[in-house]
Order: sequence, then C-alpha cells, then structure tokens
Amino acid sequence: LSAMGEPSMDPTIAADSPAQQDSLFSMTDVFLISLITGLFTYWFFFRKKKEEVPELPRMQTVAAPVRDSSFIEKMKKTGRNIVVFYGSQTGTAEEFANRLAKDAHRYGLRGMAADPEEYDLSDLSRLSEIDKSLAVFCMATYGEGDPTDNAQDFYDWLQEADADLSGLRFAVFGLGNKTYEHFNAMGKYVDKRLEELGAQRIFELGLGDDDGNLEEDFITWREQFWPAVCEHFGVEATGEESSIRQYELVVHTDVNMNKVYTGEMGRLKSYENQKPPFDAKNPFLAQVTENRKLNEGGERHLMHLELDISNSKIRYESGDHVAVYPANDSSLVNQIGEILGTDLDTVMSLNNLDEESNKKHPFPCPTSYRTALTYYLDITNPPRTNVLYELAQYASDSGEQERLRKMASSAAEGKALYLSWVVEARRNILAILQDMPSLRPPIDHLCELLPRLQARYYSIASSSKVHPNSIHICAVTVEYETKTGRLNKGVATSWLRSKVPGQQGSSSQVPGQQGSSSLVPMYVRKSQFRLPFKPSTPVIMIGPGTGIAPFMGFIQERAWLKQQGKEVGETVLYYGCRHEREDYLYREELARFQKEGVLTQLNVAFSRDQAEKVYVQHLLKKNKENVWKLVNEGMAHIYVCGDARNMARDVQNTFYEIVSEFGNMSQPQAVDYVKKLMTKGRYSLDVWS
Repeated sequence: LSAMGEPSMDPTIAADSPAQQDSLFSMTDVFLISLITGLFTYWFFFRKKKEEVPELPRMQTVAAPVRDSSFIEKMKKTGRNIVVFYGSQTGTAEEFANRLAKDAHRYGLRGMAADPEEYDLSDLSRLSEIDKSLAVFCMATYGEGDPTDNAQDFYDWLQEADADLSGLRFAVFGLGNKTYEHFNAMGKYVDKRLEELGAQRIFELGLGDDDGNLEEDFITWREQFWPAVCEHFGVEATGEESSIRQYELVVHTDVNMNKVYTGEMGRLKSYENQKPPFDAKNPFLAQVTENRKLNEGGERHLMHLELDISNSKIRYESGDHVAVYPANDSSLVNQIGEILGTDLDTVMSLNNLDEESNKKHPFPCPTSYRTALTYYLDITNPPRTNVLYELAQYASDSGEQERLRKMASSAAEGKALYLSWVVEARRNILAILQDMPSLRPPIDHLCELLPRLQARYYSIASSSKVHPNSIHICAVTVEYETKTGRLNKGVATSWLRSKVPGQQGSSSQVPGQQGSSSLVPMYVRKSQFRLPFKPSTPVIMIGPGTGIAPFMGFIQERAWLKQQGKEVGETVLYYGCRHEREDYLYREELARFQKEGVLTQLNVAFSRDQAEKVYVQHLLKKNKENVWKLVNEGMAHIYVCGDARNMARDVQNTFYEIVSEFGNMSQPQAVDYVKKLMTKGRYSLDVWS
C-alpha cells in the first residue's frame, strides 16, 4: 500500500515550493490538498475493492485444476457408455484400449479410451448413472510387478479405497511377460480389487503374454469378450465392420516453419530452448562425449557411451534407468516414401475427428511425414493385426486383400498365417509393402495406424557420486537376418552406435538426426534397484553380458565410499561372457577395482571357451558355501541383472538349491525363504526379455 500511496504524496511536494509568499495560505493550501489527496486515496482503494469482489470467483474458477477430471461428465456429454482405461509404459496397452473403444460402435455402443492419470478414478462408483455402462481396464505390468507410471495414482487409490463399487460392471485385460517373476501382477490385482470393492465382473480376466504372442492373446480374449458384453446388455452386433478413420488429414501449404514440430516430444522448440525439469514429455538433449567399442572380437558390437548431463539439473542414483528417444533409419523412411509415391517433406496435421477427445493428434502436429516416420512412429516392429485389417482395403489385388483380412481374423488359420508370415518372419511395414505390390495405402492413414516409437531404457552404468555430470550406457547392437533374408537392425542401438562424440548438431539440424549429430534426447527413470543403506552390508552382484551395467555403477560407488573412509562390506561379482578374449567387458576396470580391494571377489564364467558351457549359476554352485555364509550370516543383498528368460530363472533356482542344502530346508521352504528376501529388498532384479 505504501508504494501505491507514494504518487499521491507528490502534489504535496509540488505545493510546498511556492510557500515563501504567504505561510498561512501555504499551510491552508497544504491542508486542503492533503484532505483532497486523502479522500482520493480512500475512494481509490474503496473503488478497487468493490471492483475486485465480483472478480474473485471468476479468477478462482480459472485457477482450479479442472483437467477434465470427471470422466463421467465427459461420457454423459459425448454419449459414451464404455470407458477403456489403460496402464501403459510402452504404448501397447494404450493401443489395445483404443482398439476396444473403437470396437464398441459395432454393437451400437460408444466407447472412449482414457488415461487414468488424467481423471479422478473415485468416480467409478458413479458409472452406473449411465445406461449400459462398462469400464474396461487394459493394464500392463512394469518391472517387478509394478504399475506403469500413468497407473501409479490409480493403483494407490485402489489400495486405500473403501468405495462402494457395487453398481460398476468391469472387465480386465492384463499385459505381462511370463519370464518375469510377477507375471501380470497389475492386471490380476485390478481384477481382484475391483471385485473386493463390490464391482461386477462381466468377463474373465485376460492374461496377455509378451514372451509368447501378445497380439494373439488379445484377439482371442477380445473375440470372447464382446459376445459376453452383448449377452449382458442384450445388444447385438450391428454388422458395421467398416474402417472408421479417427483422424482427418490437413495439409499445410503455407505454414510458418517455426510452428512445425521437428522431433520434439512435447513443447514446440523444446530442443532449441531447453528448460528443466526433464522427463518423458520434455527430454534433455545430452551430448555424447564418449562412444567406444568394448569387445575385442566376435560378430557383435558391444559399446560404452557417455552422455553429458552438465547444467541439466538431472540427478540420478546407481541402479536407475536412462531412457533415450531414438530415430528410425533414414533409408527405411525414404523407402516408405518412395513406395507410396509421397513427398515426405509435406507439412500436415492429423486432427482427431472426435473434438471432445483429450488426444487431439496421434503425434505432435503440424509436422512433416518425414519427421513423423523418423521420430514419432514405429516402422521396424511387425505391425499388429488391426493395422493389417485397416490396410486391407487399399490392396487392389483381391488375393492380397484376402490374405491381409485373413491374418487379421480370429480364425485359427488366420492366426497361424499372421504368426508365420508377419511375427516369425519379422516383417515390418516396409517389408509388407515390398512383398504386397498392390498394397498402396495413403500415407496419412498409414501414419494414423502405426504405433508410436517408444523410448528405450538402459540400466545406468555409472555412479553419480563419481560421475555427477555424466551418465554411462553399456549396450549391444541388435542386428539379425530374418527368414526372408532381410537384415533387421535394432532402432536404438544402431542409432546410438552412429553417434560421434563431440559433434554438435547445428541449430538448423533436427537434434538427434540419424548419424549427423552427437545429441541424444534422454531422461532418467527412477528404479528400486538400490545399494544397501549401510555400506558395510555385503553385496552379491550377478550380471552376465550387458547385465554388468548397473554393477559398474555399484562398484564405482563402493570405491568412492571406501575413499570417504567408510567401512565397506564384501563386494562380490559374478560376471559371464562368451569368450575371454572377445567380449570380456570392462576387463581392465574390474581388474583395477579388484587390485584396490574394492571388488573382493571377481568370478567370471566364459560360456564358450571350453567344451561344456559354463554360466554364472555354475560358479554360484561352485562357491555355494561362501554364498550361503554371505546371505545367512552377512545379511548380504543379492542383485541380478540381465536376461529374464533363462539366466534370471536359472540363478533363482540355484539360490533355492543353496538355501535348501545349507539352511536344511525343503524345496518349498527354500522358495519361501528367497521370496522373503525379495519382499525385504534383499533380492533385487533388473531384467529384460
């Protein structure tokens, strides 16, 4: 207020200067002016308040976190009766949810896919207000039985909720992988918990297995799910099988190029004008400062990369994951453009025909076809059956059209054909276009159908205590020949391999452009894979191949703790590779850590250097007494990183044997003992399949 009053004091100063002539008049003058000024000030503030009173409610409504949090209101407003929520980490559950929502029109129903992060799920108790209403949940399980990032709040609510969901009808399809310990934990939990809260299950829980054929599991479940819905609501299929476009194409002929997306994940120009915090929607562009080959021989290319995170405010802990957004190979992109006879530099937008949808575009728009196919769309994985079904209409040859439709059907013959011709042959969209000469879809419809290109996660191979401004990655380049004789390359590893340290992408370049820049869009994802709180606790680390990555960070950290004068417990590593002279990763660093006494045991299995294959689990058995002593007496923490399908399971079985033998326990007791170690955080896994 004093600041606002200051200008009103100025007239008094101005009136003071002619005071020499007549002091009485001058005093009267000052008094009158002060009185007028006071009245004016009082009126000014009084008027201000009167104006502000009606303004307050309006301001409050603007500031309130509306975020469309009531999906019930949205469903009522748009005439929907089926809501399909998805818990998705890599986009597959979201894709399945969209397919189910789209299916609904075939039965005279209307569906919408919904991200649980965007809504208040306590509204589930109100869904019965809508006639023929149903909630479907496509829930992926992430990591060790965890919810996906976008389903974390929903999971927390389910755990704490005491809501009465007796009017709710639901169905759940889970997405998991049988090679993991907690197969489909999230799908199973949601299904069980909703029933406990009184909701009515109208169709059995579906369990998709990504280690087998997730697409087939989904189709099989879906083909039985819809008849159950029809029976429950007394509705019938309308026979409408026609392809319905979700987005409309708008071509921009005269557009300001500063308004066009060139690869950004969220905010336009976010790569040119970087602002923390950095996350999945706002990745940091890290400079590659080192990219070296780790192996000395063999056909594979194993590499060590270092990403500079200086000035990013990014913090990480040993055991965390780094996510990188790769780019597709430009030659694949160009070939798709050539086959479809398209100018890839055409700037366009795909706009959602459903104006009420939260998802306005399938990827950032406006953009060019080239950018979409390079940075936003997955063009290297075999397409799912719904893509084939939608594309079939564009095959001018009736035989090719029939083949595509058959592969998208639920018939046994069709499923077998899809499995052999697409999945096992690893045919991506380019290969399908090449092998079906009459199939020439409009490029905009193809872009609408292809799934989003996802970030790739790597276990961080460094400690922030030693490398606060750098994140290290250890990876193997994926490259293989398919049954059709094509050479398929891993998107991210091939792209990372091409990164040249220190080569700055010019400002006109799209950051991360294939092979021409050293910049990597990245962010850090927190993990539960953590060193013990007490440095004196022994650790047993088991990580063959690139599974050694997080343990390089662990060992660096234990070395740093030792330098700080801390008492550091035994640090034991079980590492494995094919040949000692070919792919023994970080050999010199590990030898140095052992010499310094940080690494108290270095056990290395060379699987192919002798007639009989030797793996890490064989070395664990060989040292079983020492292993048991560390676990039982030393209260050691066990860490396993690498292949989930075979290695992690074999290692776990070995621990069952050791516990059973030295703990004098039966097999079921030994299994229970190891499971308890997991519950207590003393047996941790960071595995992939």
